Amino acid sequence: MKSTVNGDSAGGALVSQQEPDHPASLRQADRVRLRFATWLGDLAALASRALGKGSGASIRGQVLTKLAPDAFQLLLREPRVLAVSGTNGKTTTTHLLAAVIREELAGASGRLVTNADGANLRYGIASALSQARDADIAVLETDERVVSDMIAYGNPEVLVFLNFSRDQLDRHHEIKALGKAWRFALGKAGVTGPVVIANAADPLVVWSAQTAAKVVWVDTALLWSADSALCPACGSVLRRVPAPGAGGDQPGSYLRWDCPACPLTQPEAEYSVRGPLIKLPDGRLIDPQLRVPGSFNISNAAMALAAASAFGVGVETALKGMRKVVSPAGRYATAVFGQTRARLLLAKNPAGWAEALPLLASDPVVLAIDSVAADGKDVSWLWDVDYEQLAGRQVICSGPRAQDLAVRLSHAGVEHQIVPDLREALDVGGADSDPAEPARVVDVIATYTPFQALLKMAGLLPGSKPPGRRLPPSTPQSADTTHQEQR
Repeated sequence: MKSTVNGDSAGGALVSQQEPDHPASLRQADRVRLRFATWLGDLAALASRALGKGSGASIRGQVLTKLAPDAFQLLLREPRVLAVSGTNGKTTTTHLLAAVIREELAGASGRLVTNADGANLRYGIASALSQARDADIAVLETDERVVSDMIAYGNPEVLVFLNFSRDQLDRHHEIKALGKAWRFALGKAGVTGPVVIANAADPLVVWSAQTAAKVVWVDTALLWSADSALCPACGSVLRRVPAPGAGGDQPGSYLRWDCPACPLTQPEAEYSVRGPLIKLPDGRLIDPQLRVPGSFNISNAAMALAAASAFGVGVETALKGMRKVVSPAGRYATAVFGQTRARLLLAKNPAGWAEALPLLASDPVVLAIDSVAADGKDVSWLWDVDYEQLAGRQVICSGPRAQDLAVRLSHAGVEHQIVPDLREALDVGGADSDPAEPARVVDVIATYTPFQALLKMAGLLPGSKPPGRRLPPSTPQSADTTHQEQR
């Protein structure tokens, strides 16, 4: 049986808690059916790894849920659930939160299950849960479309809402529709619903979380506001109140947002991001000292820290755990491709690119674009990305939609060349580099499908066979880095 979260508890509550008796949670017929479906799914996953297709997490889940369509619901009955969702940052925040729980559990880490490979649809979540039936705590990355079912069937104790922005519009359509679904599910759950950790800087997240019984607000100081111009409640144009001394109308220069036509306004936050620091509810400012780069990861850490606190983990334990995360699901990993040493960055949409582009440190850089299902088939979003900031650098356009990117860069006045083949693009990018010199790294930003291809080429996907060797990053590699062959 699941336990009720105690938001006021101190660190250590998780370790002392009794583990549930799993066999009593399901009927005998359900246990037998799940066992058989899991066994066949495991065989499919084994075949996937043997063929070098990837970790097998996706195919295992697809077989499992095909043979047992209610596997998602049944498997979610057993553990205490912390779920993470939003357009950007799901995987990293899930890794951070899982590392926190793992740190809290210490020698009892077998009690934790997480879909660290990023398999966040129903079958991916079912796949992860089927591999750790004795675990009584689950930290689950959850696709935005699955959140409603997660609330209904998983009864999560903590639910993290990161952000909303345009992403794969052919699949998600209008992001407000997702917000409506979240809002309805939380309202239906009522007082038995989760503690929601919500981004106070995102108007659609705030509106979506309003129906929750308990919300902890986190001001993440969002840099991207292009997808939140209108009030999600009434449709009026939102106004932005400038921070003291920060004039102009540039994203990130605002203290708060507010709707002039209805009561919706940015709520007071218990946690807030202040540059490289995080302000706690007691007023303390802490430096998370993360080993993943970027201001957006400070925001992700603030959300994970609030979630950890709601689950009963102390601040110091949480920080210690988060500092062990280095390259979640391959993000920010450094690897050798032939004669080229490259650092891998993932960006899937304009908001993600706005955060990733400032991290680029090399010249040249490689940008890889594709438009299959996992990337989103519509690449018109390229025109909403500020590629102009790359002026003065050499850009190598790669991937099946390299020509589309090249047109955009031409309009931005950015020097570039087109090399559609990823491996060849890496060779061109590292043509003047020496693999024996650790300071020379070519930065690569890729959308999802070419990013997964790069991980496979580098041997960073479970089951893939590396053509060369992997380089240690500047700090030791986290042990929680695993990957998946599909989104």
